[in-house]
Amino acid sequence: MRTDCYASRIKIMTILLMIFQGGLGALGGLLPMLLIIGVFYVLLIRPQQKRQRELQQTISQLKTGDRVVTTGGIIGTITTVRDTSFLIRSADKSILEIARSAVAGIESEEAK
Repeated sequence: MRTDCYASRIKIMTILLMIFQGGLGALGGLLPMLLIIGVFYVLLIRPQQKRQRELQQTISQLKTGDRVVTTGGIIGTITTVRDTSFLIRSADKSILEIARSAVAGIESEEAK
């Protein structure tokens, strides 16, 4: 069993040496770049897309009475829901119209 593990390590090392010495031709030059792109996709792009989808789903489910936080930091309660915007009350007599895309999230219950 130990020799199998040792043999697989030697194979991996041989492949890596071939890549770094240019033994794989054009593929050897592209492989490190493709690996870097793959790592960026998995670690940066994919999680951001997931957060964006969750935010869009949250925004589509907002209703009158929900407390929201805008990208500008304004906190208010939704009074009217429109197709592309919301009317929010941020103080006693101030009503603001904000775009749906300006909503950064819902204010948590603990923050009240």
